[in-house]
Amino acid sequence: MPRCPALSMCRGVAALPITCLERAKELKSRLGILLHKPELAHRIGAAGKLQLGSRQRDSSREVLEWRESFDQLLKSKNGVTAFHTFLKTEFSEENLDFWLACEDFKKTRSKTKLASKANRIFEEFVQSEAPREVNIDHETREITRKNLSGATSACFNEAQAKTRTLMEKDSYPRFLKSASYQDMTKQAASRGTSKRLHT
Repeated sequence: MPRCPALSMCRGVAALPITCLERAKELKSRLGILLHKPELAHRIGAAGKLQLGSRQRDSSREVLEWRESFDQLLKSKNGVTAFHTFLKTEFSEENLDFWLACEDFKKTRSKTKLASKANRIFEEFVQSEAPREVNIDHETREITRKNLSGATSACFNEAQAKTRTLMEKDSYPRFLKSASYQDMTKQAASRGTSKRLHT
């Protein structure tokens, strides 16, 4: 009489040490999370919500100002932090990191530091197949490459502008609609209401 292959497999699994079975269940669970990226994004978003801290009254006004314009968001340290947290859930934080690196780069005064920083930024974000490559067109990439030969504080201007436009038109509207930002605005609005009631 032929043996049932499923029965043999069950007996084989049963013979494994308990630690192996527990490890397999843990791996299955982790894989399940990774396979459902929207769910993962929601969890990261919930865990990474910006806590407004002790300066709550100032922060309340600030949070509501972020929806006025992308510039308002970028001017705010808390805004940049909240936006960065959101971009991580979409696996696209390299755009903001590049923009911030360019802002920092423009403040560099030393010519030797300027050249070395420019190369580092180019290798990390701009060159083709860079570890954190930003989404810019080939022409902009080539212009930026040429600018490196005589690095000035303006050598990333075009690439930075393209990345900023991409974030403003694509990621920023999604950030404003995200659950984490909606929660922040509700908290800010309720704090504003309670403040008015107590004055």
